[in-house]
Amino acid sequence: MSDFESDSFPENDWDECGDLVWNEFDWERYLREQDDVLHRYLGHYERLKGHPECIDEVAHLMGWDAGQRGTDAAEDSGLPRDDRDDTPGLDEAAPIEPYTLHKNPVFIATKAIYLSLRRSWERVAVDAAKVPQPLALSVLTSLCRGEEQAVLGVQALDLGDYAMAISLFKRSLEELNRTLALVCGPASAAPRTFSAWREDALPRLFDLREIWLRVMNECREELGRRVDDKG
Repeated sequence: MSDFESDSFPENDWDECGDLVWNEFDWERYLREQDDVLHRYLGHYERLKGHPECIDEVAHLMGWDAGQRGTDAAEDSGLPRDDRDDTPGLDEAAPIEPYTLHKNPVFIATKAIYLSLRRSWERVAVDAAKVPQPLALSVLTSLCRGEEQAVLGVQALDLGDYAMAISLFKRSLEELNRTLALVCGPASAAPRTFSAWREDALPRLFDLREIWLRVMNECREELGRRVDDKG
């Protein structure tokens, strides 16, 4: 949907893929490649953090905007060529692979940003002198719950159940608000290390919220079109 539209095969395009017979090694290779895509997204995101249009610029670099290659967008980004994503656009010939949830841009963006939040939080929260341990556990739990609901929302989105996707993303937003309350509440009045983590984490949380709100809005628009078509 827009920059975060699903890459899934429309209608009956699966029929053209033939019978894909993969063994355990093939699937392990495939999953490692998808892990690389996730880390590539995170690499772009880290380089562009602080940019006013960060999530849109990263989407361009990943080649997710319709009809434009990620390398074209990189020309305008000012990034060195080694930092640009050379992933082929959807219009280029490429070996056919099975589509899975791992290829969905919303899934990649959500997983990558949450990965950065968890990693940095674990480095801070492991030290009881820096963060009270009840708070450390509560924040980590909230991060995991928010990610879980968002991933379920992406799954519903991939299946074309836009109403269910909206409901699940609402739940992820509720959990994200709980995370914000924890890191900004009285219990978080802690040493400088925690303040530094919070300063870095807040833009990431707001980026997640922006991505999900966009998806929810486009889901509502799609549901509205379906109602109009039936009328």
